[in-house]
Amino acid sequence: MGCGWLGLPLAKSFIKKEYTVKGTTTSKNKIESLKKEGVNAFVISLSESGITGNINDFLNDIQTLVINVPPKLRGANKENYISKMELLLSVIKKSKVKKIIFASSTAVYGNFEGDVTEATTPEPVTESGKQLLISEQLFSNETSLQTTIIRFGGLISEDRHPVTMLSKKEKIENGNMPVNLIHRNDCIRIIFEVIKNNWWQQTINAVYPHHPSKKEYYTQEASKKGLNSPDYLLNNNRKGKKVNPFFLTNVKDFEFQTSIIS
Repeated sequence: MGCGWLGLPLAKSFIKKEYTVKGTTTSKNKIESLKKEGVNAFVISLSESGITGNINDFLNDIQTLVINVPPKLRGANKENYISKMELLLSVIKKSKVKKIIFASSTAVYGNFEGDVTEATTPEPVTESGKQLLISEQLFSNETSLQTTIIRFGGLISEDRHPVTMLSKKEKIENGNMPVNLIHRNDCIRIIFEVIKNNWWQQTINAVYPHHPSKKEYYTQEASKKGLNSPDYLLNNNRKGKKVNPFFLTNVKDFEFQTSIIS
């Protein structure tokens, strides 16, 4: 559910492995391009008041549903994300879907200082983080489903990197804090491993296990891309959080294959 920057490459990777894949988009204009990639595509939109599109046909015969719908709580047209997830869950419970992967974010850990593992109690401070955490709990507490929560760090790829916007900014706070990033290729590999190996009823931190400071990392990346160096401030004593993918690296011996260093 959600064939965008992560969802479409994910769908394509499963199709290459000879899985049958259904996918949703909110735009009719994307239907044909999804079909050309081999995705059985549906136009479906979630709102606070309801679900538009044939959600029942989409959910029919699905064994595992990957929910990849970001909160999008910035801007003028923001809606309550929890309400959307409650509606979606109510429809899922009436279907034959039994396994859920819920794409969440390390934002649920808020302003935690120091090392974070999956055992760390989340304390979100942003509205997005708060609504994501409640939405995680909606699905993980539903006993009729086997749900795995994947808390992704900052998402990057060759065609999407935060330094592009950061290079245009001045006096950016928290330059001494560590980065918590992950490449899209490893995101896809983690989701595949969950399904292939039945890693259900888990919470997984999906973050590359290398954490240079923001100033060090983004200055280096800007230089490689020929951009202005971001103007970071080093004017506070906070350490920031370093999100550890403990379940992946210590429990399952998962090896990250795509470095966050370009």
